Amino acid sequence: MKQPIIGYTKDEEDHWVAKLACGHHQHVRHDPPWTNRLWVTTQEGRERHINVELECKKCDQGAVRDFS
Repeated sequence: MKQPIIGYTKDEEDHWVAKLACGHHQHVRHDPPWTNRLWVTTQEGRERHINVELECKKCDQGAVRDFS
């Protein structure tokens, strides 16, 4: 299920995590060659991706919200 990004936080390993409108978190790492998300490395890039929709696997699984 697609959900828009509403903000960001960092995890305990200092990786960027998107906060989705559904209440779930999703990592948005820039970790070539597997994931190319250079935009996540700058504040401007992250701000440009607010409201961009990501596929939320936690919603598909019926998982409990990560935040309220």
